[in-house]
Amino acid sequence: MTLADRLHACHSSVIHDVMADMKLRIRVLPRTILGLEPGMKAAGPVFTVRGRPDPTLDKHTSLFEWAGLLSKSPAGHVVVCQPQDDTRALFGGLSAEALKIKGVRGYVVDGGCRDIQAISDQQFPVFARYATPIDIVCAWRAEAFNEPVAMGGHLVQPDDMILADRDGIILIDGSAAEDVIAAAETKMATEGEMVKAIRAGVDPQEAYMKYRVF
Repeated sequence: MTLADRLHACHSSVIHDVMADMKLRIRVLPRTILGLEPGMKAAGPVFTVRGRPDPTLDKHTSLFEWAGLLSKSPAGHVVVCQPQDDTRALFGGLSAEALKIKGVRGYVVDGGCRDIQAISDQQFPVFARYATPIDIVCAWRAEAFNEPVAMGGHLVQPDDMILADRDGIILIDGSAAEDVIAAAETKMATEGEMVKAIRAGVDPQEAYMKYRVF
């Protein structure tokens, strides 16, 4: 099982707790960035994209460059896009088809998305701030790939790992990922024992004193 697969089996809330216990910096992306469906989940190393509005583009150039963004997105990664745009959809159904076939693990955008039902039907994990039918044609271009991008007061670094689920989106420094994920796996196993004790009727405080989790 890869590190990304192990992270996918974790919960963002548990990752947060173990990082806090380890006194690591906490970087949680804005709570307004949500999965298109509640059950969506994405985990893995990040591939960052930064772009900007550009009204000088013609239709062919904007679409050709967008296809290039999809081509550059590597398998086994989660694409994290800072579009610097509050108007357009920075992802859609055909893009989801392309990235899913490539083996990309998900897409997180500090902006909009469209073709929501089509993406949901594909079960490709996408996290976005809003839905809109407006696309990027003649209006937006990517300008940087796999460079640090600012999002919600944090810098997303190319060597980060990310976990996005129903509770939120959390980043892990690449150098700490192995230790954090191992600690999260231990904590989840302990929480499982705590759940069994509670369900067996053990007093909550008594169970806490034994397992030291809640």
